[in-house]
Amino acid sequence: MRELRIRVLAGVFVVAGILSWAGARLWNSLGTLPSVPVAAPIVLALIAVVLAATALSIRSRLKAQRERQHDAKGVDPLMAARAVVFGQASALVAALVAGMYGGVGVFLLESLDIPARRDQAVYAGFSVLTGIAVIAAALFLERVCKLPEDDDHNTAGTAPAA
Repeated sequence: MRELRIRVLAGVFVVAGILSWAGARLWNSLGTLPSVPVAAPIVLALIAVVLAATALSIRSRLKAQRERQHDAKGVDPLMAARAVVFGQASALVAALVAGMYGGVGVFLLESLDIPARRDQAVYAGFSVLTGIAVIAAALFLERVCKLPEDDDHNTAGTAPAA
């Protein structure tokens, strides 16, 4: 399984932000801009908490297994792989959503004197922050589930250079 690259996440965030900003400008010129839901940062925060809790649980189980504690529960490799896939998917979606709300938030910065727009800008800002928290939790989960490098296995079949 390939590691999630921060450059990819940053690229998704930036492209989504630019497209969202341009879309918000266009939508606003044609009518009224749709609102940023209050639930957006809440849902993103819940996903971040689930990812972080999963990472901490797997990390403590792996630590107990390494220390050979007699009551240690092992980590099922398939469960760890599923957790990593869930984390990677969550990080990609969070980068997209945070970019979208970031673009809308930047657009809303132009009209902070209107109370409704100010509230929308705050919700968009919190959505960006919680999206970043999801990405951080997903990267932490990925690092926890990463297998250690096996250097002996890679060099065992090669002959020494003459």
